[in-house]
Amino acid sequence: MNSLHDTYGLTPVINAAGSYTPVGVSRSTRAVADVVGESLTEFFVIEELQAAAGAAIARYAGAEAATVMHCAAAGITMAIAGVMAGVDAARIAALPDATGLPHKVVLPAGHAVDYGHPIVTDIRLAGATPVLAGTEQRCTLAELEQALAAPDTACLLLVASRLVKGEAVDLTQAVAAAHRRGVPALIDGAAQDLRIPALLATGADAVIISAQKYLAAPTAGLVVGRTALVQAAHAQEKGIGRAMKATKEALLGCLAAIGQRERLDVGAWQAEQDTKVAFFVERAARLPGLQAQALQDPAGMPFSRAVLSVDPAVAGRSAATLLQELREGSPSIWVMGHEAGQGRLVLEFVPLRHDEIVRILARLQQVLQA
Repeated sequence: MNSLHDTYGLTPVINAAGSYTPVGVSRSTRAVADVVGESLTEFFVIEELQAAAGAAIARYAGAEAATVMHCAAAGITMAIAGVMAGVDAARIAALPDATGLPHKVVLPAGHAVDYGHPIVTDIRLAGATPVLAGTEQRCTLAELEQALAAPDTACLLLVASRLVKGEAVDLTQAVAAAHRRGVPALIDGAAQDLRIPALLATGADAVIISAQKYLAAPTAGLVVGRTALVQAAHAQEKGIGRAMKATKEALLGCLAAIGQRERLDVGAWQAEQDTKVAFFVERAARLPGLQAQALQDPAGMPFSRAVLSVDPAVAGRSAATLLQELREGSPSIWVMGHEAGQGRLVLEFVPLRHDEIVRILARLQQVLQA
C-alpha cells in the first residue's frame, strides 16, 4: 500500500524539531485518528460536542470551564475579544471596531514573540491595541504595573514559551498585578498542555493551548479557565470568531486525545523520552565534530531534548550547514535551528520511533564522514 507521501508526491519527513507547524506539528495515535475518521461520516449537534469537549478538558485541567477554537492563535484573538465584548451581541457584532470598549492589551516586550507570525497580530485581529511593557531584555513589575494603569486597558497577555526573550517574568506576580487593577490575565501556553494546572495556578483567568501539539489531537485551540471568560470567548463565534470555529472532527479528536491523556502514566512516559535522548546522545557523541548532551525543556515540560554542539574545524561544516544538509536529504530530517548561529542544533524525539532516531544517527554519520 502506497503511503500518502508516495500517492501525492510529497517529501517524507522525520520531525526532530518538536511540535513544529511547518512539518505538521505532531502525530496522533491510531485511536484518535479512528475517532476523527468516523466523525467525518456522521452529523452532530455541534453545541453538544462543544459542551462535551469543554467538560472533558476542564475536568482534566482542574478548571471551571473550557472551550475549543480552530487553533491557539484563534484562541488568543477570541479570548481577547471576549474580554472586550463579553457576551453582548451588539458589541460582538461590532468587533473589530473597538469604539467605546477597553481595547489595550498589555504584554511584556519580551513576550511579543513571533511563532510564524507576530503574536501582536492576534491582538490586532480582535480590534485591540498591543501595549509593550519594559524592553525585550527586561520587564520589571513596576513597568508592568505602569502599563496596566493606562486607561482602556482590557487585559494582560503573558506567554509561556521557549520563544520568550530576556529575563523571566514571574507569571504569578504579573497576574496579581493585573488583578490589582481589575484587569483579566491570559496566558498563551500553546505547547504547554502538560502544564495547564500549573499555569492556571498562577491565578490566570484563562490559559490558551494548542491541542495539536503534545496532546496530539487534530488542529484546535483550547481556552481553559474561568467560566465567564470562557463563555465570552466562545460567544465570539457570532462575530469575528466565525472564521475561527472548531470543526466536528476537531471536537471529537480533542475528546479522544483528552481521554488518552487522562489514562497516561506521565512518569513512565517521561522515562521513555529520557531513554530516547540518552540513546541518541551516547551515539551522537561518537561522531566527528559533535558534542552531545541532554537538556531539559526550557519552558518546563516534563521531558528532555538533545543538544548537538558542532565544531566546524572537525566536522568540516557549521551547525547551520549541517542543519541544511539534514533537511535536504531523503527523508528530510528537521531539527531545531534557533541556536545554529551559536553552533548548536537541538533535537526533540517525543513523537519519534526508535527506528527514526537510528536513521537520524545514520544520516549524521553519512554527512560528517563524507
